[in-house]
Amino acid sequence: MLKVKVKANDRRFYIPVPYALLYLGSLLISSKRINRLINKGIEKNGSKFVFPEIKRKDVKPLLDEFSKYRGLVLVETTTKDGTEVKIKL
Repeated sequence: MLKVKVKANDRRFYIPVPYALLYLGSLLISSKRINRLINKGIEKNGSKFVFPEIKRKDVKPLLDEFSKYRGLVLVETTTKDGTEVKIKL
């Protein structure tokens, strides 16, 4: 489970993201249809950026490895205004 903790202006948020939701997100991102929709939206704004095609076989091993390193802190940052963000496996 991916755990996102945000502390901002005397408020704390904790967002648990199960691995099943990450797998579902990877299915959506690797979809050719979604990729075309994203690129059409970017093109509509006049940007020359092209969202690269991501293959499912490239993302799946990454997600499999995430489950092996539970407790690993991926991001831990604090801004000048005191907002803290921590993302942990």
